[in-house]
Amino acid sequence: MDADKRRQLRDAFGAFMTGVTVVTTVNKAQQPIGFTANSFSSVSLDPPLLLVSIDNRSANLSHFAEGERFAINILSEQQKEVSGRFARPGEDRFAATAWRRGEHGTPLIDGCSAWFECARWQTISAGDHQILIGEVLAFDSCGTAGLGYYRGAYFTPAQNAENLAAGPEVVVSALIEASGQAVMVKQQDGRYRLPSRSVAGGSVGESLEALLKELDVPANPGLVYSVYNDRQRNQQHIVLHCALPVGSTLNPPAQPGCEWVALPVIPDLPVQDFALKSLLNRFVRESAMGNYGLYYGDEQRGSIKQFAV
Repeated sequence: MDADKRRQLRDAFGAFMTGVTVVTTVNKAQQPIGFTANSFSSVSLDPPLLLVSIDNRSANLSHFAEGERFAINILSEQQKEVSGRFARPGEDRFAATAWRRGEHGTPLIDGCSAWFECARWQTISAGDHQILIGEVLAFDSCGTAGLGYYRGAYFTPAQNAENLAAGPEVVVSALIEASGQAVMVKQQDGRYRLPSRSVAGGSVGESLEALLKELDVPANPGLVYSVYNDRQRNQQHIVLHCALPVGSTLNPPAQPGCEWVALPVIPDLPVQDFALKSLLNRFVRESAMGNYGLYYGDEQRGSIKQFAV
């Protein structure tokens, strides 16, 4: 393939939105090495497998292709600098990075959205790359939004919510999910709604942080799940999908009327309006498949852009 076609193919590949990871291992001297990669994917739950692709030209290829252990560090939205550092050659990448050794000896970067320690399962030669398949030995997820990459540039899904506020009254809602349940608020009239808070001159992030503090639920802001205008109430609603760190206990929310509700039950709940009913029904369906979409529109109609998490 000529150079022009290669560039066009790379641009076409770039239309697929991905996350950003740093893949790490140790060399024979037990010194940490790593590189930035967005060619990461889950493979299997049973056994638990994942994969990442490594360029044949990488100076560290042999350490990953022949080593017994490696780690995948999924970077959070705040770690663009870490991504850039591990993408550049010729510097001590770990000297300026907070990290620790995991239970299985691999370098784990502090502040990541999630990490996986893996045993090398299989290495497959594929063109100008090697596909490294690993069996997950240990993992953790703090529930924060991961750093995104699209058409050669970073994007920050949760932080982008700050730029969405445009209506006369902006209401931020938390769609908090954990262990097949979600937090709902039962109102005095018996109908349900999501935990919500008016932005009222502040920022979306500050309002969501205050809301989560009121609930006393250790959830972290994730992806923007829905943005819609309620023309009848003259409101703009921004709904963020929030998650709890792995292993968190589902304690009752502190806010009066809030409770954890099993997802299969949610479609049968009486809710306050059609827009919320439609949103919740879609969320229950998508959570079963593990593939979510972002809704833009109003309380009656709009469009959904699919993305994977």
